[in-house]
Amino acid sequence: MNKRHLAFLAAFGASFIYGVNHTLAKDVMPTYIEAYGFIMLRVLGAAVLFWITSLFFPTEKIDRKDWIRFVLCAFFGMTLNMLMFFKGLQLSTPINSSVVITLSPVILLVLSAIFLKEKITWLKGFGIGIGLIGALVLILFGSKTQENAPNIPLGNMLFIVNATAYSVYLILVKPLTVKYSSITLMKWFFLIAVFTNMPVALPQFLEVKWTTLPLSVIGVMTFVVVGTTYLTYLFNVFALRTLKPSTIGAFIYLQPLIATLVAIILGADTLTGIRIFAAALIFLGVYLTTKRKASGY
Repeated sequence: MNKRHLAFLAAFGASFIYGVNHTLAKDVMPTYIEAYGFIMLRVLGAAVLFWITSLFFPTEKIDRKDWIRFVLCAFFGMTLNMLMFFKGLQLSTPINSSVVITLSPVILLVLSAIFLKEKITWLKGFGIGIGLIGALVLILFGSKTQENAPNIPLGNMLFIVNATAYSVYLILVKPLTVKYSSITLMKWFFLIAVFTNMPVALPQFLEVKWTTLPLSVIGVMTFVVVGTTYLTYLFNVFALRTLKPSTIGAFIYLQPLIATLVAIILGADTLTGIRIFAAALIFLGVYLTTKRKASGY
């Protein structure tokens, strides 16, 4: 299997894990752990795992000029991104989160136009508008509250902040993937993220009654740390070494399908007409913004 195929497999694996995560992580919040406390657990666990993994790889020296980019990557990719997603998931629903997150390619295109001076054609501009309308429909006309989802509109808005932060992270991290190995990047990103998350997340982390947690909850937490954090970030950075950010972004379309199936099977969420309509608008917008005549992988 060549590098291109491995990169596609890694991107698919990350999206599959994310799709399952929408429901599993939701089930333990806030009963056993609050959203920000969960993020503290994620970054601490991932930092330990990546530093242990790094012992089996050559040590790379970081150029002094790259440290600012390292800190920014940790902030947007492992702090703001994570905090907004898990808080949004606590307030909203698994299906909503998986639908709104598909706006990432649209947001990535807009940010690329602003910071990388990429040209936006009229078709892509129209797609951006359609996608944003779909997001607004979901936020403004979806259910206001439901069981275990106390503030759906606010939760959906936080998902958009999450998608924006992750898009910024993808732009910032791309040059670093050429210079450093995936392990080197991740061990430093998550170590930095431990400290950038600490002011907000540590108090909730310390409130968790660790000795009384059911085994099922410990299993979900382990999945989130090892699967949703350690493996997915490793997979995505590995894929970025070969694939374009926009190509990796396309795999995000799998998340609503996987998340919806898991949520319905486990009885954690339901489909409604307004969600289907909003999802259709978002998918159409994303399709138009990523449509191109010919491109590489």
